[in-house]
Amino acid sequence: MKIDVAQEFYTYPAGRFPEDGAHNGQLFRDEYLVPRINEIIARGLSEELTIDIDGVRSFGSSFLEESFAGLIRNGIFPKEVVKRIIRIHCTKPHLLFFRDMIVSLIEDARVEAHAQVA
Repeated sequence: MKIDVAQEFYTYPAGRFPEDGAHNGQLFRDEYLVPRINEIIARGLSEELTIDIDGVRSFGSSFLEESFAGLIRNGIFPKEVVKRIIRIHCTKPHLLFFRDMIVSLIEDARVEAHAQVA
């Protein structure tokens, strides 16, 4: 399963919440990541979700934090599931920084006290 961020979402995703703009991290997380991760879980974790970032021009750091770390921080999925399922596809040198940032955000994410892990 794959999400091509530029094709399916936007080439300049930024912002954390809807009030930050139409192409925000909460929207990407809730409308793109969560449904596809749920599909993979329903199929017994037998596949991965490739996030293709090659067509994106740039990312806002708050977009990435809310989209990816927010999966864990908000208790939507356990970290182990997110790490097992998500793969970042990136071949463009200027985007490698963002690929590495996504991986670090997932690795460093912690469940907030008020969140209940699914």
